[in-house]
Amino acid sequence: MFIYTHHITPRLQYVVGFVQQLFSQPIQITNNIQDVPVGEMVINYSNVTLAINCFTIHPQGLLQQTGVQQQNIQCFDTDGVKAFFGTDGDMGFDIFAASFYLLSRYEEYLPYTPDAFGRYPHTEALAYKENFLQQPLVNNWWQYFAKKVNERLSATLTSKTKFTFLPTYDIDIAWSYKNKGFWRNAGGWCKDLLQGKFDLLSKRLAVLRSKQKDPFDTYGWLNQLHEKHYLKPYYFFLLAHKRTSYEKNIAPDNKQLVALINDHLIRYPVGIHPSWKSSLDENVLLQEIQTLSTIAGKPIQASRQHYIKFTLPNTYRQLLQQGIQFDFSMGYGSINGFRASVALPFYWYDIKQEKQTDLLLFPFCFMDANAYYEQKLSTAETLETMKSLYQSVQEVNGLFSMIWHNNFLGTDKAFAGWKEVYERFMQWHEEQKTIT
Repeated sequence: MFIYTHHITPRLQYVVGFVQQLFSQPIQITNNIQDVPVGEMVINYSNVTLAINCFTIHPQGLLQQTGVQQQNIQCFDTDGVKAFFGTDGDMGFDIFAASFYLLSRYEEYLPYTPDAFGRYPHTEALAYKENFLQQPLVNNWWQYFAKKVNERLSATLTSKTKFTFLPTYDIDIAWSYKNKGFWRNAGGWCKDLLQGKFDLLSKRLAVLRSKQKDPFDTYGWLNQLHEKHYLKPYYFFLLAHKRTSYEKNIAPDNKQLVALINDHLIRYPVGIHPSWKSSLDENVLLQEIQTLSTIAGKPIQASRQHYIKFTLPNTYRQLLQQGIQFDFSMGYGSINGFRASVALPFYWYDIKQEKQTDLLLFPFCFMDANAYYEQKLSTAETLETMKSLYQSVQEVNGLFSMIWHNNFLGTDKAFAGWKEVYERFMQWHEEQKTIT
């Protein structure tokens, strides 16, 4: 497939690079129509009329621009698909520019009022305002594109992606009582006593005396679950060196925590979970990555921000500088859905430098904490949310990735029923493989 255009820009090359992973046919960009062999499939991405049979998309202009400026966006429906950047032509809108707008997170470079955690608020996003946050819209567009091209050119543009399920886990607090040291447990014991939580007092003592399993210790159960369903999840460990109101992790030099991390390194890919403070101080980020790297005995390549706190382009630039190659933060820490409106890994494009980077982003669309704390869903509603998001990804042969925390899957009374929901979802996932 050849894409003819007057202007080959880094933005267009970036989008075409993303599209290439979707289709089996090789894609080339050219600004000389004479370079296109006779009989080849041609996408005319220009405002001129070509004297050959081709599929025409008229440019909206975003991919020929540099920098960031407010865009005039009007959403509309075309054949049941929501779109924007409407233009004349066979597509009805500039799919290249619209894809770039969402993948690059263009809107996050524009002025906005941060949420209470200093993050880009989902309420500012086009996907939220136009009610497509629960859809992998970019994937939907390119499916629609293939259908239109095949009809218009009597072609056989074929998809090459396969549905993938990737569970991931954030280990913020590895244990509820164990391995916290005397003073932290003493403080917790006094707090429970003053609040009259005598059941927690006895539970803490039983765990510390090894009479009961720690409420957050779900690791063996998860290992069995992964083996049963042939899954290879990612684990992200919070290794903040100083406790704050946002970081209550086990001390990173604790021998039991080191042993736990090493056990996971044998079984799974493991990444760093940079602390809240690391988003404010690059030296803290470096320290935490080095700590995990020392434990692992190798460089750390994967990362996910604690509280999903990141700002563009600064956070991603810092991760790249520290050798991170894969980031799993592309989602919201306030609502479930598709932050970049896509369900496939994609490279981060640095708009300020106008170039594609080497940082590969793995978007997630569901997090337990969003369902519990932010959206306040019941366990039944959570199960249906996961199924719905899963199916929307399955329909486009994309990547379905979600975040869970070990404390949600243990025996803490606050999360009663959530472990069972997760187990039911995993069983449902197994049934889906049989159906498809």
